[in-house]
Amino acid sequence: MNEKDIDWNDLKLFLAVAREGGLSAAAKSTQRSPATLGRRMHELERSMERELFFRHDRGYELTLDGKSLLEELTQVESQILYQTATPEKTSRPLVKISAGTWTTLALLKNLDKLVGSPPDILLRFVSEEKILAISHREIVIGFRNQRPKEDALVCRKLARIEFAPYATESAPDVWIKVVADTPSARWVNSKVGKNAVCEVSSPRNSLDLALENKGIALLPTFIGDAQPLLQKVGNTIDELSHDQWLVTHHEDRYLPEVRRLIQRLNLIFDETEKAKPVNK
Repeated sequence: MNEKDIDWNDLKLFLAVAREGGLSAAAKSTQRSPATLGRRMHELERSMERELFFRHDRGYELTLDGKSLLEELTQVESQILYQTATPEKTSRPLVKISAGTWTTLALLKNLDKLVGSPPDILLRFVSEEKILAISHREIVIGFRNQRPKEDALVCRKLARIEFAPYATESAPDVWIKVVADTPSARWVNSKVGKNAVCEVSSPRNSLDLALENKGIALLPTFIGDAQPLLQKVGNTIDELSHDQWLVTHHEDRYLPEVRRLIQRLNLIFDETEKAKPVNK
């Protein structure tokens, strides 16, 4: 491939088509016709000597080469935008954090420590049970239950997460069932089936109901132990225990606001680990 043969404007059009998943949607954001976009994508593939898309009735689906190019261009794009942006002196840089329900709840309780004093970061919490793509910059920092395998990501192991059943002292001996695709929800379902006091779609609501004396909730111990009204009513579920990882992109970790936030997160988790009883 001769890089002189590549029209660099076609790479910008490629980003639009790849992200929108088709020509029609990309036409709206690029102000180009679908026919023009289709022709330019063919020309880009010819210049790069790679097939970038699978073309079918549902739209344009990226090939492996296409996915690789999207990731590479996304990294370049983020650096260009960062270097050329003119931030307002009064604005705080936005950092998006993705975490599950329980980790988000714990982070929110430490908001003042995370944003700084005076605040120098604007945080956006994306509470999701699914994994969002850090490599595609859906979020900047993510909390994951497994060590990531992507080469572009860097991580630090934070803590061992454990689950146990919790309830108030006088709660009835019935379970609160969470209807979600998570290991803890599947474990409760396997134990109680339909025999539950009720079902909720949000894991957080299981904590709310347990605090209202309605039944037993399966909670992470770092959440359950922090509730004065709740007590453990069973053993830790060994099969649900896992390590938690703090993950970011290897390039984003050098951004000043990301570096500050990671330092604050590490400090909070280090303090939490030190505060745990030795024999729990």
